[in-house]
Amino acid sequence: MVDKQETHLKHSKNNYAALTTSANHHRYETAYDESKEQDRLLPIANVGRIMKQILPPSAKISKEAKETMQECASEFIGFVTGEASDKCHKEKRKTVNGDDVCWALGNLGFDDYSDSLKRYLIRYRDAEGERANQNKAAGGGSSGGGGDRDDDVDAPPLPFSFNLMDKRRN
Repeated sequence: MVDKQETHLKHSKNNYAALTTSANHHRYETAYDESKEQDRLLPIANVGRIMKQILPPSAKISKEAKETMQECASEFIGFVTGEASDKCHKEKRKTVNGDDVCWALGNLGFDDYSDSLKRYLIRYRDAEGERANQNKAAGGGSSGGGGDRDDDVDAPPLPFSFNLMDKRRN
């Protein structure tokens, strides 16, 4: 009889913990919903441009389709970033980098994206290294020293792009 009571008590505590967690989650969701929509969503014009690149030129995209994709893409980015951030937190690091994002994609089961992004990241880093070497040779090194490219507004775009289809072409 005591075992049943102890088991019931354990289940009651677990249910209370779940209810407490659920209530806290609801408070978070409510506060999150009240924040400005534009702060949590990708710009809809950018989403529309990306969608148009995939479709035939004569195709039209409804406002509803753009808004749906905007919600999905924003949620996906938050989902992957959260996983990468958790990894960094466990490793006592403050900065999420490209390798963390690749790891998060793989860990969440998006292996095709992870593999493609890893290839992109390698090419990106190679190109950045070449650009840095060219700047040094030309005598125009960056004074920032932090490795951020934000001060290089006039720099030409890198000669490649990320494309999931790269894997299937190789």
